[in-house]
Amino acid sequence: MTSSFEFSTYPARLSDAERDKALQVLRDGVAMGRLSHDTFVRRMELALAARRGDELAALVADLPRENRFSRAVFGTVEAVSGFTVRLRRAWQAERLPKLLLPNPVRTHPLRIGRDPANGLRLNHETVSRVHAELTRQGGMWVLRDLGSTNGTTVNGRRVIGSVVVREGDQVAFGRMAFRLASS
Repeated sequence: MTSSFEFSTYPARLSDAERDKALQVLRDGVAMGRLSHDTFVRRMELALAARRGDELAALVADLPRENRFSRAVFGTVEAVSGFTVRLRRAWQAERLPKLLLPNPVRTHPLRIGRDPANGLRLNHETVSRVHAELTRQGGMWVLRDLGSTNGTTVNGRRVIGSVVVREGDQVAFGRMAFRLASS
């Protein structure tokens, strides 16, 4: 009597480490300008769906593997770039004039702008007549841009709608910048 049992071998499942290596090569390829964003996205999808090692190898065959030296250089450049941004912000924070937050028991909003009727009048051509509004809500300060022409920013990011602010934040109305401080 012969057995009809067949023995099949399937390739071993790809490990997460193998997949991660391929994805890192693809990320490095984008960073070095060797892949377009669209090509990167498509190859990333294929790498995540790959079942065999040869499928991964085909996705990265045209890309150079980064050696330790180039990774160290890129990492150093990235760290230095981040440091200069933080240094510039720290330098500007100390040089900016202080804008004192109102007394926390204040119940009505503080309007900011060029109009003399505002609670805080800023006479500068980049500041709108009614530029922004600062209110106390739930124990926090909330800054709201009121549709100003030149925008309101907090810590370098443009305010769309409202944002919570706190002491030490850098705020700008048009090109007039301040560092928030409590009294």
